[in-house]
Amino acid sequence: MTNQTQLFEAALGIKAPWHVQGVDLGTELTIAVDFVAGSRFACPGVPGEHPVHDTVIKRLRHLNFFQFDCYLEVRVPRVRLPDGSVRPVEPDWMGKLDGFTLLFEALVLTLCREMTFAAVARLVNLSWHRVKAICDRYVDLAVAATDLSEVTAVSIDETSCRRGHDYVSLVADMDARRVVFVTQGKDAGAVERFANHLEQHNATPAQIKSVSIDMSPAFIKGVQEHLPDARVTFDKFHVVAHASKALDGVRREQQKTDPGLKGMRWSLLKDADKLNLAQLTDLEVLISQYTTNRTARAWMYREQLREILDRKQIHVVSKMLRRWCSNVMRSKVEPMKDVARMILCHFDGIVAWAQTRQTNGFIEAINGLFQAAKRKARGYASFKTMRTVLFLIAGKLDFSAFNPHAS
Repeated sequence: MTNQTQLFEAALGIKAPWHVQGVDLGTELTIAVDFVAGSRFACPGVPGEHPVHDTVIKRLRHLNFFQFDCYLEVRVPRVRLPDGSVRPVEPDWMGKLDGFTLLFEALVLTLCREMTFAAVARLVNLSWHRVKAICDRYVDLAVAATDLSEVTAVSIDETSCRRGHDYVSLVADMDARRVVFVTQGKDAGAVERFANHLEQHNATPAQIKSVSIDMSPAFIKGVQEHLPDARVTFDKFHVVAHASKALDGVRREQQKTDPGLKGMRWSLLKDADKLNLAQLTDLEVLISQYTTNRTARAWMYREQLREILDRKQIHVVSKMLRRWCSNVMRSKVEPMKDVARMILCHFDGIVAWAQTRQTNGFIEAINGLFQAAKRKARGYASFKTMRTVLFLIAGKLDFSAFNPHAS
């Protein structure tokens, strides 16, 4: 029996004054853990070591032993302090959530970064709510301890929670490429809440010098009011996306009288180097008609816009972009005129792309990962769950300060 208990003490990493009192293997493995009689224990924040007043039994879920669920039944002491109060003293391998060891919580965190809560719950034989509670606890601890003093460039975007108009807004640190803030809604208040979050994490709104957003009036207003020193960038991909939408609108309208345009949607919207030979041939035939065909002219305007925004000299981009807008406004391609008006309305932010090269591509990729996770989970019911999942996927949170077995 001595060899058996010593084996489990070594496997569990238990050291004096703790020791394994007994082991019971039935439908599950139960390991009784006790401490040496007469032991005195330190209490955080109170100098010295203190005598045991009484004890309570705590049952902790641990890593599986082969195919068996494993539990530790620990006799936890409560010590009497000099002021007469009584406090429990928990061993350093006890988890942050009642009922688990640190090793078990680290396993759940690792699995939940790659799998849905429901899948992990089935794998570890635990309820969905308990798995989520572990992740919630660690995400809250890690986010509360995050230092944002080095953040100077951010990207802000929204993603849908559920069908309809229910959204959450994400803020990412562009240099570290990680999500640092998640909040409900997609209005100017989301930016205000981020500014307040900065002040709670060793930072100030004034240190944000660059922000990449879409052309949402709410986000623009929020940045102007709450991140006053930030230079706004509207990335090239949002602008070109508007031009592509206008191009498709021209094609849809024209194909009502020109059946030859049917089936050409992807030939027009895809990059030319991604087209097959047949698609490329059809596109070249269409472009050759640019003097008489509005869809062809819309395609050329879109490609010219892409080429302008690829340049890096801000004065060249500014001059060419104004000329492009002027040419489009004189044309008869009505949907593309809306793009020109939008560019003129947000001109400084679009031209800023030439220097900052800040893009929302990273945060939009996160949105894609989140939507995929949400579909696998058949949806998430609460904002709290969505926030936890987003931080697990893209927060690059460091849990090692709270659990040496988790990274």
